[in-house]
Amino acid sequence: MSSIPRRRPAPAVEKAIVRAKAMMTKTYMARPQEVEARWWVVDATDKIVGRLASDIAVILMGKDKPIYTPHVDTGDFVIVTNVDKVVFTGNKWEKKRYTWYTGYPRQRSETAASRKERRPEMILHEAVRRMLPKNKLGVKMLSKLKLYVGDDHPHQAQNPRPRELGTKK
Repeated sequence: MSSIPRRRPAPAVEKAIVRAKAMMTKTYMARPQEVEARWWVVDATDKIVGRLASDIAVILMGKDKPIYTPHVDTGDFVIVTNVDKVVFTGNKWEKKRYTWYTGYPRQRSETAASRKERRPEMILHEAVRRMLPKNKLGVKMLSKLKLYVGDDHPHQAQNPRPRELGTKK
């Protein structure tokens, strides 16, 4: 019986093999005990709600860090002061409505202007909450957001660093 000599694979197949071997390298995945959370303080005076909320959501998720891992909370703590001084563009103070269900028939709703008078921190809280994942991890991330109406906050012991958010880039 004669042996058939083996031929080299085609160049395209050879490239595919090399690519597959390169893809077998391990990807870094952060572990919860490795993550070190920092504290940031943000002044919300005259900041647009949507831009500020999207920047805060990125920090809470940890997407601004190179160790970001989707299933691990790699985010930092964010302290927002002067949340009563946020602004909406256009005429959203009158047009935007917040609705919720109370358990009784019919939904309750209020405008953004009336919510600002009643509970101004809830405007930014709702905007950030809706930008986070809708699961247990999102709830944990949202608990790292601290909102305060005035300039003062009780987190001086954590040595928060100031950070500028919500500006056009």
